[in-house]
This record gives sequence, C-alpha cells and structure tokens, in this order.
Amino acid sequence: NELAVRIDDAKPKVLVTGSCGIEFTKIIEYKPLVDKALEVSKFPPENIVVLQRPQAKATMQSGRDHDWNELMSQASPADPVSLDATDPLYILYTSGTTGLPKGVVRDNGGHAVALKYSMKAVYNTDPGDVYWAGSDVGWVVGHSYIVYAPLLHGCTTIVYEGKPVRTPDAGAFWRMIAEHKINTFFTAPTAFRAVKKEDPEAKLLKQYDISSLRTLFLAGERLDPPTYEWLTEILKEAPQPGIPVVDHWWQTETGWAICSNPMGIEPQPVKNGSPTFPMPGYNVQVLDEVGEICKPGETGNIVIHLPLPPSCLPTLWNDDERFKQSYLSQYPGYYLTGDEGIKDEDGYIFVMGRTDDVINVAGHRLSTGEMEELIAGHPAVAECAVTGIDDELRGQVPVGFVVLKDGIDISQDQMQEELIA
Repeated sequence: NELAVRIDDAKPKVLVTGSCGIEFTKIIEYKPLVDKALEVSKFPPENIVVLQRPQAKATMQSGRDHDWNELMSQASPADPVSLDATDPLYILYTSGTTGLPKGVVRDNGGHAVALKYSMKAVYNTDPGDVYWAGSDVGWVVGHSYIVYAPLLHGCTTIVYEGKPVRTPDAGAFWRMIAEHKINTFFTAPTAFRAVKKEDPEAKLLKQYDISSLRTLFLAGERLDPPTYEWLTEILKEAPQPGIPVVDHWWQTETGWAICSNPMGIEPQPVKNGSPTFPMPGYNVQVLDEVGEICKPGETGNIVIHLPLPPSCLPTLWNDDERFKQSYLSQYPGYYLTGDEGIKDEDGYIFVMGRTDDVINVAGHRLSTGEMEELIAGHPAVAECAVTGIDDELRGQVPVGFVVLKDGIDISQDQMQEELIA
C-alpha cells in the first residue's frame, strides 16, 4: 500500500483527507483508502481529519476521526511560530528507482526567496495579478504555484477542481480565464493535448474573452513541438494576438524552474523543443559518461554544478545517504537531474527525457522523446508514448502506443505504415 509506505516514512501526527474526490462523473471515495492504509501502517497517526463532501460521506471512527468543519467552527487564531530558514516546510514524495518513494524535503527560507523571485523573473507577474496554476495541489506545481508563490507575491491564486475536458467541455480553460480575468496561466502539455483531441480547431476558444491573458506557461513533462505549434497558432486568433507560449523545465526536487524563458527579465527568442536557458542560480551542464562536458549538440546527462540555488532540496527525509547516492555520487561536484539532453551552440537546453527513457538499439542510443515527437507530428495523432522492449537480436526495440484524434477514420494498417515510414 503506497499510502502506508509514505505514512511510515513521514510518521505524521495528523492525517488530513477529504471524504472523496470527483473524476469526471465518477466519485472516488478516499476515506476507505486511508482506513486500509492505516490497518497495515506501522506508525499510524493518532488523529484523522476528514472534510466531509456531500457526494460521499465517510464513515468515522470515534476518538480517532474528526470532522473538518466541526474543528474549524471551534478554532481560534494562532500566532505565527518563528523557525530557522533551514527548518523543513514540507515533504513531497517522488518516485525512486528502487521502488521506495523519496521524501523530498523543502526548507522554509530558501523556498520563500526563490518562489517570490520567480514570480517576477520567470512569470512576469506583479502584485495584484491573477495567477492560475492548473495543477493537482498535491503535485510540486500545486505546492509551489497554487499555494506559496502567488500568495508570497501578493497575487490572487486560483484553485480549480476539474479536468481540462468534460468540465463540462474542452473550453474549461478558456472559460476560467475569461470568468476570473486570469493574467498568467500555467499547466501541463498533457492538459492541452486533451483539449486538442476534443477541439482540434479550438472552436470553443472563440466563445470566450481571454483578453486578460498575457502569458501561457507549460511544464511537468516535455513540451512536444506539435502541441507548442498548435497553441501558438490558435492563440493568434485571441483578442491580443501573440500570447507567448513558454516551455520551462524543473523538478519536484528543485521546487521552481531550472530552465525557462525569463519573461520578467528579458524574453529570449524561442527554439521549439527547448525550455530556453538556465535561470539565475543554476549552472547547468551536459556531461558524458566519464564526466566530461559534451560538445554543443551532443547528448549527455544534464547536471547542475553545486551549490544548488535556493529552494532546491537539502536532503531526503530521514535518508541523507540515499540523497547522496541518488543525486551527488555519479558526478562529484554536480547534482544529477536524471534527465538526458543537449546544450546547443547558443546555450539553449533541450531536455529529451529521463535517462531511463533512452533505449539502446543495436548499439545506438535512441531517445524515446525524439520518437514521440515524430509520431506526435502526424495529423491524426492526439497522444502517443514510446518505450523500449527487449529484443534478442538488437538488445531493445522501440514500441509505440498511439491514441487518435476524435473523428479520425483510418485503418490500423495504414496508420502503422505511415507512422513507421
């Protein structure tokens, strides 16, 4: 039970949950999942706080479970508590190669400094602006750019429950921007690929006044060029043509952008497929297998020269040794991002994907990200993924999985032939 593993690692005193969540028209009950995790946990918390939602009321255990609304009705203001800048603020779990989650620790001082700085330098927002990060609040983007950064900067932040499609339609993003006069919007490429699949001509965009929107930011995964080109094209018809579409790259471990187009410092020319340049504080290099700096255009491991800038993880929760082994041991003096890519002759960084996403076919190192980019360029393709499978002759061979756009009428044989060609 993944939740139990995290509970046992963090050893929390209190667990807070909702009674349920909503996935399109499906109600997902959370409390039974929590109860099952507590049954197998070695260090179950003594108190569970439950926000009872009308869609599914949770069964409560007397003495252990507490109703959120009842507690809030009895609550009184609490004074702030002084902490050291290096004291932990939160733990956010991310996947580990060993199967055990890694508890990324975020400190207080550096985190606040970096996020406040990024709101202007990266996102070009000012106090009083309306900022929306269309993310799960439990993801690092939600922590950094729904909760902390906008409020530190004096911005209005939007908290949204729903999907980019079927809430109620593929115009949900445009509706939100129009209704709340959002100035800066940040989401993941997957979200817009879902929108593109259901509304490829962006007809729903034309129904809304998005004149408040100044910039669209994308991160969380590689921004494939077809999605970038589609967004750039449809936004030409917005009330204010030429809304910048900005790709940027960062990690749970860093808490803010490693590379971006610095819209609040000096916007740079866009190179499709690149999140542009390292942000201030990051010395990003690309190293080969023996630790030498790669020549421009050569693929290698993306690393960050130490020391890391503010907000980056100081360690893993209760596991300093794993922190060193995971991030600092392969290239002494560098932080290993786990991503592979290139730096071109102009200093632009191109992130091709996790090092695990690079497959070896008959001695040739091939990026599944590059293959996904080619497949995604087919006009009938809405979503795609490429992975490697074992092959007796060539070591590995790539296998592609494709989802077609709605309304496409093409045979499987023809589609396969065109994609392989």
